[in-house]
Amino acid sequence: MAKLKVAVVFGGRSNEHEISLISASHIISSIPKDKYDIVMVGITKKGHWFRFMGDPDMIKDGSWETYPDNLPCIISPDPIHKGLLTFDGDDVNKVKLDVVFPVIHGKNGEDGTIQGLLDLAEIPYVGCSLIASACCMDKSVTHTILEQNGINTAKWVTVLLSDSHRLDEKCAECEEKLGYPMYVKPANCGSSVGISRVTNADELRKGINLAFAHDRIVVIEAEIKGKEIECAVMGNSEPFASCVGEIAAASEFYDYDAKYNNADSKTYIPARIPDDKAELIRETAVRGYKALGCCGLARVDFFLTDDGKVILNEINTMPGHTPISMYPKLMEHEGISFEEQEDRLIKLALDRAGVDYE
Repeated sequence: MAKLKVAVVFGGRSNEHEISLISASHIISSIPKDKYDIVMVGITKKGHWFRFMGDPDMIKDGSWETYPDNLPCIISPDPIHKGLLTFDGDDVNKVKLDVVFPVIHGKNGEDGTIQGLLDLAEIPYVGCSLIASACCMDKSVTHTILEQNGINTAKWVTVLLSDSHRLDEKCAECEEKLGYPMYVKPANCGSSVGISRVTNADELRKGINLAFAHDRIVVIEAEIKGKEIECAVMGNSEPFASCVGEIAAASEFYDYDAKYNNADSKTYIPARIPDDKAELIRETAVRGYKALGCCGLARVDFFLTDDGKVILNEINTMPGHTPISMYPKLMEHEGISFEEQEDRLIKLALDRAGVDYE
């Protein structure tokens, strides 16, 4: 049987560009080479697409962009092509793709943007659909859907950029509904970028304006005291949840710096919580995954409060795949090697598209 051609797309214009590079390098090294031929497609911070033909180790530090044989390319939205178009001077060459692994975190990767392109192109892809990606990316929409499905989330207030002229009114609403301290978050940013913990009205206004620098929608949540717990979910119509892991952040909250730059942040697999709470979290992770229409994979993040309440915080539809990332580590703890994880995810993408790969 001929090998399937898998395009790993990485980089992008989001503020998680560098994490995408590390994730892609890990995924490329893990995809079984006896089953798949890998096509590497990098997107610069300015949004320029290139087919990268060099050493995958160059991806991690961004030096792939300097590779002299890079060719400009696009994934054609026309389903007649079903693949990549590369441009070499006046020559245009087509590379047929069997599946795409969009390893782009945050905006344009987890918000349904690239998923919509691939839907137009009729190319199967790893991960959640356009709708599920968009719903999980928008914290306000996530809260609404989870609440309607009887799943506990933090108390929240949504503030729109169009509310800027009445911030005093919105701040008063937050104080009445939530109380201090609060967390102010851009609704559609990943990896804890642009988030503030605020303890008074002045900090609240500053936090809202900081979040508006990243998004036109801001979500403000009540602080929750408890352990930060994460669960990896994999599957389409019948997903399964891994054991749960625990985050012990080095800083006041698990922001971008604490996650990726502070060596004092620690993870525990399995989490240091009672078995019955771990099982409840696993069950709730699958419920949330299904409620939001997820498929392929997602990492579901929770708080376990000091009084034992399980609160779903957010769902990440393309979680980090760096060597320190919780998703691959949780699945590895389940006995699923990195190689088998990528193989399963690719097959789930083909299954969802109805493609016979045997």
